Amino acid sequence: MASKTAGSKAGKGVKASNENGVVRIGVISDTHDFFDKKIREHFKGVDHIIHGGDIGLPWIILQLEEMAPVTAVIGNADEGINYKETEVVQIGARKFMVHHIVDPKNLTDKLKRKIIRENPDVVIFGHTHKPFCETIGSTLFLNPGYAGRQRFELPRTLAILTCDDQGITADFLEL
Repeated sequence: MASKTAGSKAGKGVKASNENGVVRIGVISDTHDFFDKKIREHFKGVDHIIHGGDIGLPWIILQLEEMAPVTAVIGNADEGINYKETEVVQIGARKFMVHHIVDPKNLTDKLKRKIIRENPDVVIFGHTHKPFCETIGSTLFLNPGYAGRQRFELPRTLAILTCDDQGITADFLEL
């Protein structure tokens, strides 16, 4: 679909998980208790998966965990599942903040403070069901779109982030 590259922040000092220094991360959101079989094809060989919320039932995460370690947050439509509203995870040399509802161009004061405190390379979010990829300041904001059942006549998408010493590249893939 589309590809975008962002630079990297210096000083993280954590080695990537594979020998060539490249880390591939599958990014998904808004599954709403639906697991498309194409997800397995698209996420084959990723080092980590990030779910941006509105998971549905926990079996979705179990399916993803069969492919790679998963970091996930709760979304506004999730009830009765035990995930945090915000997660921060270091993957390879990059720091990721995951939070379901984010308006990158109009951040809430609370979220602004979290971003300043954590200084992530990437903020992953969902909620809008629309793919978004833009660097604001020195932070890449990424919404992979939505992977649930077809709704709103929007394309169903997920993303692959490729992180290396040159930066971060986001590729959106249609389901």
